[in-house]
Amino acid sequence: MSKNLITGSEHAPLPGAQAIGKANPAERFEVTLTLRRRNQDKHAEHVKNQTVGDKSSSHISREKFAAEYGTEPADISAVKTFAAKHGLSVVHEHAGAGTVILSGMVAQFNAAFGVDLQQYEYDGGTYRGHAGGKYVPDELHGVVQSVLGLDNRPIAKPHFRSRKPHGNINWHAADAATSYNPPAVAQAYNYPDGNGGEGQCIALIELGGGYRTADLRTYFSNLGLNKPKVTTVSVDHGRNAPTGDPDGPDGEVMLDIEVAGSVAPNAHIVVYFAPNTNAGFLDGINTALHDTVNKPSVISISWGGPESSWDQQSFTAFDSAFQDAAALGVTVFVASGDNGSGDGVSDGQNHVDFPASSPHVTACGGTNLQASGGTISAETVWNDGAQGGASGGGVSTFFVLPAWQNGLQLTSVNGGASPLTNRGVPDVAGDADPESGYKVVIMFVLTVKTP
Repeated sequence: MSKNLITGSEHAPLPGAQAIGKANPAERFEVTLTLRRRNQDKHAEHVKNQTVGDKSSSHISREKFAAEYGTEPADISAVKTFAAKHGLSVVHEHAGAGTVILSGMVAQFNAAFGVDLQQYEYDGGTYRGHAGGKYVPDELHGVVQSVLGLDNRPIAKPHFRSRKPHGNINWHAADAATSYNPPAVAQAYNYPDGNGGEGQCIALIELGGGYRTADLRTYFSNLGLNKPKVTTVSVDHGRNAPTGDPDGPDGEVMLDIEVAGSVAPNAHIVVYFAPNTNAGFLDGINTALHDTVNKPSVISISWGGPESSWDQQSFTAFDSAFQDAAALGVTVFVASGDNGSGDGVSDGQNHVDFPASSPHVTACGGTNLQASGGTISAETVWNDGAQGGASGGGVSTFFVLPAWQNGLQLTSVNGGASPLTNRGVPDVAGDADPESGYKVVIMFVLTVKTP
C-alpha cells in the first residue's frame, strides 16, 4: 500500500527544541482530520462574492451550508474504514465543518499517518511532536486535507498587556495614567446607542484560563450594568479553569467577557474553551461557527502566534473555516498581536501574527487613545517598545493580497519585491496601549488591560 504526503503537513520542531526520546506508545489522545468539501468551486465563488461585498450573494443558514458544502458521506465513511483498520475510534464527525476527530494511542497514530512521534524538550517545557510530514493511503489521498493534533505544542499566546493601577481607582472616571471603562471607549468611537446587542450572540475563543461568575458580578455592578448572559462550551475537553493569575490566560478571558459585555450588555456571550494546540484552536473556531444552538454572529479571537510557528496545513485549515464564516455571515475579529512587527521572534525580521493574517478575518491592531467626554483628543499607533509592547502588523508570508486590498503599496524591511503582493495586516485599529487601556476585574484584582 502506497503512502501519500499530505500537502503542507511538514512540521519542524520548535526552535531550540531537542528530541529526548520516543513518545509513550500507550499514550492516548485525539487528532482532528479536515476533509475536502462538496461543491468546492461554488463555495469559493460564494465566499468571493461575500468578501467583496456583492449584495446579490446572500448568507446561508448553517443547515443549508452543511447540505451544500459539507463533506460527502462517502468521504467520511472512507475515513471511518481507515480508522477501524488502525484501531482508532471516531470521537466526533461534523460534515458541515468538514472534520472528523479520531482517538487512539501513539503507536496507532504512528502507523496510521507514517510518523514517528517523539517527546521534545524546549525552554518552555515539553511537548509531543514529530519531524517531517504526514501520510495517508491512496484511498484517502485528496480526501484528507490536514491532520492536526499529533503535535501538541502550545500554538498561540493570549494578546494582552497589563499595567498595575496607581492609587485608588474611580470607576466612573479615567485614572491618572489614563484608563477607561469600555463604554467610554465605545462612546469615543461613536458606537451606536440602541439595543446593546439584543438578539445577538458573541463567541469568544479561549485557549486556557477561565472566569469566575462572582468576579463578573463585581465588575458589572461597579459599572452600574446588569451582568450579561455568559455561557461556556467545552471543546476537546477544554474547560473554564481559572488559574488565579491575573497576568496569565485568565486576564484574556476576563478582559474579553468584560469589554464585550459592557459594550453590548444585551448580547449573549458564549465562551468556547479549547486546548492550546492547532487541533484545539481549530475545533474551537469550528464549534462556534457551526453552533446551531447559540448561533454566534460574531467570533472574537485574541490568541495567535507568528506565522513562522505554523505549518502550511494549519494555514489552509484555519482559512477554510474563516471562508465558511464569510458564507454564513459570521464576522471574525482577530487581534494582530502585541509584540510589534517582530511578533516576539528574535531573528531581526518582521513577522505577522496568525490567524490575524488570514484574508477572511478582520485583523485588529492597537492604538494609544486620549479621549474625554466622548471626544477623541489624540490617537496614535501603540508602540511602547520592547518592554511596553506594540501593535502587531506587517505583511503575510503565506497569504496573497486579497482583492479588497488591491492598490496597497506594501513594503517590508525583510526585503523582496516592492510593492509586495501579499496580505497586509491590520485592517482596523483601536485602543490597545496599556497606558490608555481598560479597567477590568480579575479575581477581585483590578488591573488595566488591552486586547
